[in-house]
Amino acid sequence: MNYFIHVLTFSRLLAGPIIFYMLLYSHQYYLALTIFIYAGLSDYFDGYLARKYSLESEIGEILDPVADKILTLFLVIALAEYLNSHFIAFTGALIISREFWVSGLRDYNSRNNNIKATSVSVLAKLKTTTQFISFSLFLLGIAAGAALITFCANFVLFLSMLLSFQTGLAYTQASFKKSA
Repeated sequence: MNYFIHVLTFSRLLAGPIIFYMLLYSHQYYLALTIFIYAGLSDYFDGYLARKYSLESEIGEILDPVADKILTLFLVIALAEYLNSHFIAFTGALIISREFWVSGLRDYNSRNNNIKATSVSVLAKLKTTTQFISFSLFLLGIAAGAALITFCANFVLFLSMLLSFQTGLAYTQASFKKSA
């Protein structure tokens, strides 16, 4: 089971570049959407299975958020390029910046025995969910040729950015509250 959990995480590391290629070069939009849905489900199931079978590992704790960041990075770049969207590029850059910031906070908190300050919150899980929904909507809109779906995806991406800021701020406050 432990091997299967790691395969789920590693497959998410590969999904981003594959989707990028499919969207920008091979134009296999439905397959890109299918792979992205798989990646989203694997994000849920690798954590669920690790907790259920008490197989949480240090490598899993490190690779899971890295896989999410790589997937997000490739999707933001591919969607911004494909749709020629400065909005996606800028909003995505803000979301990814928050990810780097929180990674830094987690490292800081790890060094200062304050790990709970950056434990994954319910709001952070909602942020990830809205990101995945927005990317799914973008890919579905592209695959179906439905501009309305793509347009609506922009609002979900904006909501994801707001949640990114909120969780980043909460983690920052919790990180420096104890040490200040």
